[in-house]
Amino acid sequence: MNTKQLNILLADDDKDDRLFFSMALEALTIPTKLATVVDGEKLMAYLFENEQQLPDVIFLDLNMPRKNGFECLLEIKRDQKLNQLPVIIFSTSFEQDVVNMLYKNGAKYFIRKPSEFLQFKKIIQQIFTLISQENMQNPSRENFVLTV
Repeated sequence: MNTKQLNILLADDDKDDRLFFSMALEALTIPTKLATVVDGEKLMAYLFENEQQLPDVIFLDLNMPRKNGFECLLEIKRDQKLNQLPVIIFSTSFEQDVVNMLYKNGAKYFIRKPSEFLQFKKIIQQIFTLISQENMQNPSRENFVLTV
């Protein structure tokens, strides 16, 4: 596995989920640097302000105030400077139509937020193992949804 530090951007309005995410990263052996934003407007502002130093991956919650995850995903994928960023949807929602639309619109993976920390840690480890592999091709639709 590649040991290069991964720069991660987490967009989530839920304080507890941001804390769980941070704790899960700290428990892993993969070197990471985490930045967080609390809504979609702040996410897009962060990306445009830091376009010379973009994150390696974005974890994006769907249900956020001011600009939701769907709007952010579309905006990212339509922007020539941002469209190659892997966007991983990290949400409590799990409607099949929504998941299909996210896949169609260019999300890299979909993760349903686990409620227990050990599951949270395990799914984070799984996604970083996938991300750190050299092959960053988009998965097939059958492999789009990651589960514990």
